[in-house]
Amino acid sequence: MDGIAQLVATPEGLTLTDGKNAVRGDFTRLLPRIRRGNLSRELLVRAVKIKGVESPLVADATAGLGEDAFLLAAAGCRVLLYEYDPVIFDLLSDAVERAKRVPETAEIAARLTPIPRDSVPALPGLDPAPDVVFLDPMFPERTKSALVKKKFQLLHLLERPCDNERALLDAALAARPKRIVIKRPAKGPYLAGVKPSYSLTGSAVRFDCIVP
Repeated sequence: MDGIAQLVATPEGLTLTDGKNAVRGDFTRLLPRIRRGNLSRELLVRAVKIKGVESPLVADATAGLGEDAFLLAAAGCRVLLYEYDPVIFDLLSDAVERAKRVPETAEIAARLTPIPRDSVPALPGLDPAPDVVFLDPMFPERTKSALVKKKFQLLHLLERPCDNERALLDAALAARPKRIVIKRPAKGPYLAGVKPSYSLTGSAVRFDCIVP
């Protein structure tokens, strides 16, 4: 099986592996980040929080393996996770279902709804409109180092760099949210070249916030 990526059912959960590298959704490893006092310091949680909205509806348009969505659900958000790639969607759904069976994560996972659709055509028709649309399109510059390139050969089966940033941003705007939150590398360019209303910047990542 070396060199050929396959989905394999393991005792730990559904896994994509090529015999050397393995990818699996696992929310339990995020438990330290959602402990009291830690979650409120997460930049993503701060970026999504809307005054007066107790349990925001968030459309995660580029869900991937759902780790950011899990943090948002832990903060009380209801999250729609859009994932068009069938392999990623299977990994994501498996992770959510496993989390529902773990006491520490069951209540959080109940607020996650994986949806096997491309978010670009889906977002404009959302009813009710989400409070927030969250975008984390894959960033090509992440593949610069030889080590990352090697892993990227496996991860490329799960997601590819966004090839139409403007279409993704336009779809997010068409969903009529109160806010769009975009995850970027700390020194990366704005998505589609559009300057945000404001940004929250950490050491490695930046969250650009657009208030339509």
